[in-house]
Amino acid sequence: MHSLSIKPIQLDVHRDICLSFREDSYVVSFGDSKKFHGEEGNGAERYIDWLKDKISRDPSSAVHVWRGDSIIGQIEMGKLRRDPSCGYVFLYYLIASERGHGLGKLLDDHAIEYFKSQQLQRAQLSVSPQNIQAITFYEKRGWRNLGLREDDPGVLLMEKSII
Repeated sequence: MHSLSIKPIQLDVHRDICLSFREDSYVVSFGDSKKFHGEEGNGAERYIDWLKDKISRDPSSAVHVWRGDSIIGQIEMGKLRRDPSCGYVFLYYLIASERGHGLGKLLDDHAIEYFKSQQLQRAQLSVSPQNIQAITFYEKRGWRNLGLREDDPGVLLMEKSII
């Protein structure tokens, strides 16, 4: 079995993988990718522009998880604009064949170490209320369910203390 490594995303090389992972995350969370693509249908372009900007500001904030020569996951994280003392996980993603084998802990540990390096006090993430498996995982990892987001009542907001 190949060892795992985490490396910054090379968007010029792995653009399609990033799109595929992000779109699949919507399917897993919400049952389809309509919310990703948006009403106007240009969600993929918006996402790539957002990711390009994110990587240009901090390459370590968007990473791929590798098993040998294969990309098996992705993490996107950063600071909340409205509260710079708080980190935010935009995406934890593993390909389907890697889910359920304990690798989520690696993603969560990596994000928390990233937030510690940024000297943040806590972190948040959003999760679909229908994604019981993810909610259970997050709660086991010390994330607290804060209830539905005020700005997006279709998802739950969760928070974890870092210090």
